[in-house]
Amino acid sequence: MNKQPKYRQVADALRREIDNGVYAPGARLPSENDLQQRFDASRNTIRNGLSLLVSEGLITSSQGLGYEVKSHEVFALNASRFEDLTFPQNGDAYNTDVTNAGRRPHQTFRVEVLPAPEGVAGHLKIEAGTKTVLRFCHRYVDDVPWSTQATYYPAWLIEESPRLAEPGDIEEGTTRYLAARGIEQVGYFDEIAARMPTPEEARLLEIGAGVPVMIWTRTGYSADRPIRCTITTFRGDLNRMNYEIGELSARSENA
Repeated sequence: MNKQPKYRQVADALRREIDNGVYAPGARLPSENDLQQRFDASRNTIRNGLSLLVSEGLITSSQGLGYEVKSHEVFALNASRFEDLTFPQNGDAYNTDVTNAGRRPHQTFRVEVLPAPEGVAGHLKIEAGTKTVLRFCHRYVDDVPWSTQATYYPAWLIEESPRLAEPGDIEEGTTRYLAARGIEQVGYFDEIAARMPTPEEARLLEIGAGVPVMIWTRTGYSADRPIRCTITTFRGDLNRMNYEIGELSARSENA
């Protein structure tokens, strides 16, 4: 005997059907009246079950249009190749990866001078409140918000690489620009976490209910000190990150 509340039974049944492809991405679910008859349940029970699926990010609701299965065209980012100067690039790493995937990149920029937040200061090994330059990118894939990226550079680096503080894009990417100035990134340290979005993140990334964000913090190092801290915030429903580590010829042969 199923002891779960009826609304959870409704949600579980519909979730299985979505997972099994009965309702494909973009498909509209049956009306509330049809679901009431199918599950022999009240309207409130059906609505509670559907609301649970909305909170999980599986479906969306539109006033007067019912419920629709979310479309998830996931973008795969190869994080170990991102900013690899030996990998052929068409512009910066973001434009290269999106273009190579046969999709369309677009990004906007904001550049400002501000005190280093405490967490960022720790990554850059400078005092909190020390002057940094923030380069903030709002990135899209096929006109859909994909990520925001906030990169902080310490003040000493700006003196040697003035384009970092200029507004607009650095077409070849900042890593290549710095290398051309004799400041080579020889390694990086990555941290990856997930959480629910802030209201501002939800607005910028157009995130619906129940969708988390993935936070990717990469600290880049020259031979003797940190040169930048980059915090990228991804929509959790539209992104997948992978790394390539070690010898992978067997993977290529079996792909």
